[in-house]
Amino acid sequence: MLSVHRVEKSYRTGGMFSGRRKKVLHGISFECEQGECLGIIGESGSGKSTLGRLLLGIEKPDRGSVYFEGKTVADRKARLGKISAVFQDYTSSINPFFSVEQAIAEPLKLQGMNRLEAQSKIDLLLYQVGLDPSFRNKHPHELSGGEAQRVCIARAVSTEPKFILLDEAVSSLDGSVQLQVLELLKSLREIYGMGYIFITHDLQAAAYICDRVMMIRDGRVEETVQIGQLKDVQSPYAQKLLQMIIA
Repeated sequence: MLSVHRVEKSYRTGGMFSGRRKKVLHGISFECEQGECLGIIGESGSGKSTLGRLLLGIEKPDRGSVYFEGKTVADRKARLGKISAVFQDYTSSINPFFSVEQAIAEPLKLQGMNRLEAQSKIDLLLYQVGLDPSFRNKHPHELSGGEAQRVCIARAVSTEPKFILLDEAVSSLDGSVQLQVLELLKSLREIYGMGYIFITHDLQAAAYICDRVMMIRDGRVEETVQIGQLKDVQSPYAQKLLQMIIA
């Protein structure tokens, strides 16, 4: 479903007129199948969020390709309604002037859904993410962190995409709320049969929700392993990450 082939990305450093560039991604390749949850794990600065932006078509790679269902993700029509995202900063992910209802309705309008259909869909989505109908008229400043992220998840699910990219989507939440949101994501995955790209620095969270994980270090794939075989990782870096959750 999602195919990434030898992707490279670099950014200019040292100011607008500098010719220097820093390479962030070095020839990354992988595939993610329909309905799979793939964790992309790495420490801060490893390049995982840059990779996420390339997968969403927000940025283009310098070299290599990213294809979704055989079409480049650079083509907006190829990903519209089929790929969604939930980011770490839920406070800036929702327009502060929008109500919860308006925020969730936004992608539905882009798909051409009429108002009556959208109203019914919003009721269902609020129920599925554990929020009652009274949240329809609330605004972002009236929501807790967990509630705001549930709204972001409802919006991402609204178009029933083939997969959702979750970029540190639970890392800003308190421990107990993190677990609740991870359980919610598991439930929604079963309901809709969609896949996840779960980007995180937290191997424990990834182990809880993912089928396999791809560990990135300094813009390179260090190791990819099925969750059931985590204890058998080979590289010293992967073993270090594993020890951090066992300790």
